[in-house]
Order: sequence, then structure tokens, then C-alpha cells
Amino acid sequence: MVFFSCYNKAMSENFRPKKLTIEEIREGCIYVHKGDKDEVRICAMDEEFRQGMDAIDEIGRAVTIFGSARIPADNPYYQKAKILTSRIAQETSCAVITGGGPGIMGAANEGAYKVGGQSIGFTIKLPMEQSTNPFVTKEVPFYYFFTRKVSMTFAADVFIAFPGGFGTMDEIFEVLTLVQTGKMAKMPIIFFGVAFWQPLIEFLKTSMRDQEKTISPEDMDLFILTDDEDEVIRIIKEAPTREK
Repeated sequence: MVFFSCYNKAMSENFRPKKLTIEEIREGCIYVHKGDKDEVRICAMDEEFRQGMDAIDEIGRAVTIFGSARIPADNPYYQKAKILTSRIAQETSCAVITGGGPGIMGAANEGAYKVGGQSIGFTIKLPMEQSTNPFVTKEVPFYYFFTRKVSMTFAADVFIAFPGGFGTMDEIFEVLTLVQTGKMAKMPIIFFGVAFWQPLIEFLKTSMRDQEKTISPEDMDLFILTDDEDEVIRIIKEAPTREK
């Protein structure tokens, strides 16, 4: 049995295995907590956070890319993601972090991978869609969405949202909320793809800001909407390095 030592005092003084699979994490937690379901869940969450933080310590400056797993390779946004992350890896030396799956994630990892950049996948186990793309050079596995999302958030100096679905919305608006509420330092948040994102931005302006006033006028300054690769590269180069 693979066993980790974060809850074993005698072992934790000397050794703590890393890079466990989600199955190994769960197996170890069940062993430690003798089947107590709540404690097993808490244990597994804690170990996923630990593995995420360990990975972040090794990464350095990074850009997290969010986007749909469903966008195929012949979609223009797939090609734009691949080209942009190639430039990010070459021109800024930042690591590229994605959810490690197909679609935009695969494109972003491919772009970085093919120019020798760091191509990192914070992967998650799902009943459909998610399989690790072949361009990930470092994989960090997760079972829980929120532990994965926190790790991807803490790892980045810049965030870029390509077109996506519910998951992409969840991820990028979590980052916006953390910055808006002061729980995270302000850093560049980029919506890439004007045609896709413009209707949403208009909703934020009219319904949320102007009509119902559920956001403040200055909240519209928390993000950038663009299709300009040169602008993105400039923003990344000028972004401060986040304390991790």
C-alpha cells in the first residue's frame, strides 16, 4: 500500500512522499482514518492542497490559461491559444499552466511544449471530457475541483481566459472575485477573444454595473478584453512577480 505521512507523526519527521495519484491519496486517507467518511474527505482535500503547493514552489513565474475542453483543433481559438503560449514560453520564459485536458488546454500546453517551455497540467478526474493531453511535461492530479482551482490560482502571475463553458466561467470569475474582495493582490486578468466575450462584457456593464449596481464602476477595470497577442505579451512582461 502506498502511504503518505502527513498524519503520522513518527514518519512526518523524516519522510513525506510526493506526487501521489488521487487513488493513492484516498487509499492512504482511508487507512489513516479507518473509514470515517468526513475525516477521509478532509484528509484527501488537505493532501491535494499540499501537492498543489509543492508543485507551485517548483514552478516560478507562470501564466494560467483557462478554456474549454470541447474546442477542436480546427477551431481558430485552438490555433490562437497554441500560437500565444508558444510566444509566452519563448518571450517571457513563464511556465504555462492549464487544466491539462483537451481543447484549449491541449492547445495551450502544445504551444509551450513545442518550444521547450514548461507545460504544466493541473488535471482532474471527470466522467467525461477530461484526459491528460500529451503535451503536459508536469502533471499534478486532483479529484476536487476547488482544490485544483485554488492551486491553479495560487500558481499564476497572469490569468488568460479563452472561450469556454461553465468551468471556464467558474475559474475566471473566482479570480475576479478574489481580486475584487482584496483576498488576492491585483494582477492581470485577460479575456482573450473579443467576439466570444463581448456579449458577456456588455452584460456586466449594463445589467450588473448600470442597472442593478451589483458591481462597482471600478470593477470593470479588473480585467482586459483583447485579441492582440502583442498586448498580452507586453502585459505578461510588465506584470509583477507574485509572492508564492
